[in-house]
Amino acid sequence: MKHTVRTFVAVEIDSATRQRAEQLVEKLSAVPADVKWVEAHNLHLTLKFLGEVASQEIPRVCEAVRLGAAEVDPFELELRGAGAFPNTRRPRTIWLGVGAGQEEMVALHGKIEEPLRKLGFRPEHRRYESHLTIGRVRRGGPGLAELGQLLQQHADFLAGRVNVSQVVIFASQLATGGPIYEALSRARLGGK
Repeated sequence: MKHTVRTFVAVEIDSATRQRAEQLVEKLSAVPADVKWVEAHNLHLTLKFLGEVASQEIPRVCEAVRLGAAEVDPFELELRGAGAFPNTRRPRTIWLGVGAGQEEMVALHGKIEEPLRKLGFRPEHRRYESHLTIGRVRRGGPGLAELGQLLQQHADFLAGRVNVSQVVIFASQLATGGPIYEALSRARLGGK
């Protein structure tokens, strides 16, 4: 029996926004770069990665997230702009950015971070930057420059607007075909 659960806290996106993100991935994946694209059903905005959590601690984690989420009112989030970390000239992580709703995501992250810190989870030492990861570059190659140019061409890409009314505590199981996510608990924003 497994005694730990690989855990993270995230905001899910709706199906219309997911479809638009998929359309962008289709365009980007035409470039001959070695990228592992995130499967559409796994797209989410991570608020906090917790790592391996002892099974008996999961209820306390869920309660901590519930308390933090209750302090933030629901809001609308705009997924806009394709980009990459560290930058489009040397892309490693391919993402969709957040326009409207970025400050609310930062506030939500902060409200969740504090009760989790009290449980012993290490806080972030840099400002939280909300984004939707859509791909990860596996290795360099001739297609990366073309991929970077294509990302710059889609710097204003609008994937859609998402109503954020809850956060999800996920278990993540690593598998050969890609990660498998299972919702452990949901916490409503505004405590409603």
